[in-house]
Amino acid sequence: MIKKKHYIEDVKRPSDDGVIIYTDGACKFNPGPGGYAVLLVSKHKTKKISEGFRLTTNNRMELLACIIGLESIKKQCIINIYSDSAYVVNSINKGWAKKWKANNWKRNKKDYADNIDLWDRFLGIYDKHKVIMNWVKGHANNPGNEICDELASNAAIGKDLQIDTNYEKKAEK
Repeated sequence: MIKKKHYIEDVKRPSDDGVIIYTDGACKFNPGPGGYAVLLVSKHKTKKISEGFRLTTNNRMELLACIIGLESIKKQCIINIYSDSAYVVNSINKGWAKKWKANNWKRNKKDYADNIDLWDRFLGIYDKHKVIMNWVKGHANNPGNEICDELASNAAIGKDLQIDTNYEKKAEK
């Protein structure tokens, strides 16, 4: 099967003053070099953001993409985030992330949640907007997701990869 090339013109736009954020994360070898991508879409504008890291995980990149997308929105509005990460979408829609935070970042009596630094950052910006988390199947011909997949994959293999400081500190232990 030949993969269809997607263009910004193919992406769904909001009909009002809201914003649609498409996100994706990629990681080679997991953990390994990784990248995230964000596609911000408003009624009249689009913006792409991507960045790569030398050592990280796929879940961190999926979550960081959502964070960067939310941090890019300066005015309070309705935001629809489309992510192919069940980890991220379920952690919000099922209330897990807020429960972890309320329990001092513990998932149960002995195990801490993963990616606490990013979840804390996410929850800090999440409540400033009306955010609707939407799961989309990856590699299923969703133009916004496909664009982000390509950007995130390219970021993960790019030059001048950033340091995911919190992950690398934890990996050293």
